Amino acid sequence: MLFAPSRLPLQRFRPRRLRLVPGSPMASTLAILRPSAPAPLAGPRGRVAAPATARVALSSRSRYSSARVSLGSDVAVGDALFADYKPSTAFLFPGQGAQTVGMGAEAQSVPAAAKLFNQANDILGYDLLDLCTNGPKEKLDSTVISQPAIYVTSLAAVEVLRARDGGKDVINSVDVTCGLSLGEYTALAFAGAFSFEDGLKLVKLRGEAMQDASDAANSAMVSVIGLDSEKVQELCDAANEEVDEKERVQIANFLCPGNYAVSGGVKGIEVVEAKAKSFKARMTVRLAVAGAFHTSFMQPAVSRLESALAATEIRTPRIPVISNVDAQPHSDPDTIKQILARQVTSPVQWETTVKTLMGKGLEKSYELGPGKVIAGILKRINKGAIIENIGA
Repeated sequence: MLFAPSRLPLQRFRPRRLRLVPGSPMASTLAILRPSAPAPLAGPRGRVAAPATARVALSSRSRYSSARVSLGSDVAVGDALFADYKPSTAFLFPGQGAQTVGMGAEAQSVPAAAKLFNQANDILGYDLLDLCTNGPKEKLDSTVISQPAIYVTSLAAVEVLRARDGGKDVINSVDVTCGLSLGEYTALAFAGAFSFEDGLKLVKLRGEAMQDASDAANSAMVSVIGLDSEKVQELCDAANEEVDEKERVQIANFLCPGNYAVSGGVKGIEVVEAKAKSFKARMTVRLAVAGAFHTSFMQPAVSRLESALAATEIRTPRIPVISNVDAQPHSDPDTIKQILARQVTSPVQWETTVKTLMGKGLEKSYELGPGKVIAGILKRINKGAIIENIGA
């Protein structure tokens, strides 16, 4: 199971430093914090429907108007159009770390899903399906490959669902969506904010930019298991007292109770690992990622993303898409562009997002794409949460 360590009695664990074995369940669960490249999915200006090649993004009904809303300074956080959204059914999309060799195979039996992989090959310049289904795993796990792979496979899962009995009704019932880090781009594509093709181009660029930023810095990430967020913050503060400013650490992923990821300079991460036992952490797990994602270490990637987003047509989503940055939905296209650029250096507010949705009355969720990472997180936050996985 995804969170197997947390189900065992606390006293049986002693804080320890682990290194993930690539492909292990823990690796898949905890590496979700890797970011990915953005890309748009949308149709002609002023319409909510995407082009025929991007039907995956849209359902035929929505409770929300597609009118654009300019956010004033008094609504800088949150959104005027979606301020009073009341979720009942959500589509949730996974992030990096959910990839696994063999994904995408099921989608080939659904023509609309298979078509997405063919379109991806033309945009990416390589055979994405072959890498998804055959690996090698080391290549599929790389930042620049896994992000486009998860984006395409997750949207293919929407088409797999659409082809099932009752699948169209499920898709039409969705009234809110969000995704974990990279998954936010998938959610925006599903909501019609940009086209499948544009979204994939953005995701490709994002992965490359994040990898380059990681290569330029000696940074890392570690997951701290068994502490609440306040204790993890105290642990970070203690570590930062012992290292130079360039080595400092911070919480980068607020995933769920007892599972928070810390990013920063390698020396700072090493101090976190060394001090975790004294803070009564269950364990620390060094993440097999390229660098300190969702921190200022990723700042070099921001300008590249800003340029790409500025050149991309983004529309008002047809349903609320909850941002990783502030756990709020946004409808103004310019605001969405700003939020996506900020996302790579901002902590992921997934725990707040899920708790907010639950508090607003969310009844059922669907995790679309490879793995069941999100399902595990939801169950950790609310054992009674109803969620179904739709793979591809």
